[in-house]
Amino acid sequence: MILKSRYILPPVPRLKEARWRLEWEEDLIRAWEREGLFAIRINPDGDYLVIDTPPPYPSGRPHIGGTAHYAQIDMVARFFRMRGYNVIFPFYLDRNGLPVEVQVERKYGINAHEVPREKFLEMCKAELDSLEKEFVSIFRRWGMSFTYWDKGTDSEEYRAMTQKTFIELWRRGLIYEAERPTLWCPRCRTALAEAEVEYKEEDTFLNYIKFRVRETGEDIIIATTRPELLPATVAVIFNPSDGRYKRLEGLHAVVPPMGQEVPILPHPAANPNFGTGLVMISTFGDTRDLAIVNELKLPIKVIVDERGRIKEGPYAGLSIREARAKIVEDLSREGLIVKREPLHHTVPVCWRCGTPLEIITTRELFVHQLKFKERLLELADRMEFRPPEFKNMLKDWIKSLELDWPVSRRRYYATEVPLWYCKKGDQLIPIVPEGGRYYRPWRDQPPPEVKAQCPDGELVGDVRVLDTWFDSSISWMYAAGYTKGLGIFERVYPDKILRPQGYEIIRTWLYYSLLRAYLLHDKVPFKYVRISGMGLDEKGEAMHKSKGNIIDPLPPVQKYGGDAARFWAAAAARLGSDYRYLESLIKEGRDFATKIWNIARFVSSFEEPSSYKLMPIDRAMLARTYEVAAAAIKAYSEFDVYEPALTLYDFLWHEFADHYIETVKSRAYNREGVFSSEEQNGAVFTLYAVLKYGLKLLAPIMPFVTDKIWRELYGRSIHRERIEDPPPEWRGDASLFVLVKKINSAVWRYKNRKGMSLADPLNADLYVPESALQAAEDLRLTHKANSVRAGRGREQIDEEGLVWIG
Repeated sequence: MILKSRYILPPVPRLKEARWRLEWEEDLIRAWEREGLFAIRINPDGDYLVIDTPPPYPSGRPHIGGTAHYAQIDMVARFFRMRGYNVIFPFYLDRNGLPVEVQVERKYGINAHEVPREKFLEMCKAELDSLEKEFVSIFRRWGMSFTYWDKGTDSEEYRAMTQKTFIELWRRGLIYEAERPTLWCPRCRTALAEAEVEYKEEDTFLNYIKFRVRETGEDIIIATTRPELLPATVAVIFNPSDGRYKRLEGLHAVVPPMGQEVPILPHPAANPNFGTGLVMISTFGDTRDLAIVNELKLPIKVIVDERGRIKEGPYAGLSIREARAKIVEDLSREGLIVKREPLHHTVPVCWRCGTPLEIITTRELFVHQLKFKERLLELADRMEFRPPEFKNMLKDWIKSLELDWPVSRRRYYATEVPLWYCKKGDQLIPIVPEGGRYYRPWRDQPPPEVKAQCPDGELVGDVRVLDTWFDSSISWMYAAGYTKGLGIFERVYPDKILRPQGYEIIRTWLYYSLLRAYLLHDKVPFKYVRISGMGLDEKGEAMHKSKGNIIDPLPPVQKYGGDAARFWAAAAARLGSDYRYLESLIKEGRDFATKIWNIARFVSSFEEPSSYKLMPIDRAMLARTYEVAAAAIKAYSEFDVYEPALTLYDFLWHEFADHYIETVKSRAYNREGVFSSEEQNGAVFTLYAVLKYGLKLLAPIMPFVTDKIWRELYGRSIHRERIEDPPPEWRGDASLFVLVKKINSAVWRYKNRKGMSLADPLNADLYVPESALQAAEDLRLTHKANSVRAGRGREQIDEEGLVWIG
């Protein structure tokens, strides 16, 4: 045999460290900060992607499930940045509203209504400042590349924008003030919107109570879980199809214990199969009662005050639960309770404090929404959802709405309602100022344009604030630079804006954003909606402080690394689905980072060639890389990081490292001089080509190890590189590589069965399909076979009959 030119190995790999080290991650974060990776850079020739990053409520330290959600968003941002987009990826906090107020109240054992307003605002701000630093620090340690905006929703900048939109909608008659029944939290003492209602399971009793029919003197039995609302009962209904009660239509029931007379009426809302089929309608037990009262124009009798106590009569001053117990006691003594059945049911509660809600009549500000439901449904179809099925959740919510949106709140830490009232006698005439400034009517002097509209009256500033969703529902305007002077809002709105969010706030943040965009611009707020699931604990349960199952996001990063945690965040989270915390998958992420380092270290042992000859197996490997790259780019482009994470893991470890590198390693070294320099360089070129392209594709998910390798090899950050489409010349037939994988696996299983090391010589002829002979010499050296031939030998060593030993 004539020896051909040999490859002279460099003395050491260019990656000098033998193992990937976690402490490098913090060094890289500092390097990214120094180099301005997190700054917004506008290239006028580039396309745009604005990410309407969910501003988190800082009511406590973030848990690992929520942190993973933001890591997923960061992966999307990093990918599009590497595709050449101008990525606007801001991060700030939603610092308004009930979450922080409830946190402060619980922390200090106070109620906001019992503390001077200025003092309470100071306490809330101090709490938020502390929590915000923690959020930013944790998210940065996870490798997130957002641009940090220190002006959150409580900044004058943001609040002025919110008030400006309020003023515009007020002047156009889209916001109105009215006294009407609203959902009310007695603990927080504020109105709530339908979307802020949550439900919890509760054990109670279904009480069967005797009413008397005035005209006939007979008893009728009505079952209710809320006997405390008997004094507010204004009607009794039965289903028109229920033949038991048709004879009662038009008669009157006498309601215990107060003895008021109410009409007995047919109505389809009565369920013949619940209780006795007769239903008492009170003002107001629930939204069903409210709807029936309005429909039948029944009298309104409100007996519950803002603190959740009975307002009048013999039960005045008692809480709801106290009144319930006392009325049951009184009715039992009078022999009016027939029986009591234990009942497990759901009750509506406040979304922040969990207090059962009441319906009371207050004067509030409302945004029109009911009359726009059809238009909102049309606009919902103009947004592209990933996954698409979540569009139906939004549309179902729109269809279910029964009330206009009450946006005024009787709280403190939020954007103030920008209204003054001109008081003339008993009249209060509302006046709005010019938009563009931040107003605090409860403490500021009215501006000149307001004074000019009330020359002879007394001006009184509104003391209410706006629903926190009224602020966050225009976050897409803020993210698109509406207040930032970036000069891009008109260029990007709405087709270049992405909303990433969880499915649990479709009925709040997503819906209100759609409503506000329609009212302000008659458009959608954004074109793309990326829906993620919820982060769960290892048992598959949602993380809550009350359960004691919160998982802190820092210890896993400190133990296994940010890349490892991010790998779990991607590989566990199929788009739109809940994802469990799995420490085993984080460990796998750490091992993957180590494997990537080892692959790169091996490849760095060779010099990148300037000339080369590709062998068939090299071309097949590049064709396989083309397939993987096309699939990963497609998934990333649709805001999915789950598919790229799993695809790249399997490709880089179990295809590139386990099979291609093992197959061409002997050719790359060429110690025996079997191959020409050009053939040898073909292997080295392919090693570098696949490594470099694989590192770029993996960089959005695992930014630390990929960047460290790139800096060591090329002296610059990988995050300034471009992920181009794979070269068209790589496109081709990958079947040879697939066949070589099968051959390798068969031989390795055979050696394992024989108790041989994988490096032991086969000392036999290897028989393979004829098409595999294109890689014959690589296969012979890989397995140390005597020869590689087409056909069949004496012993079949795989299930398909492809590989034989002779």
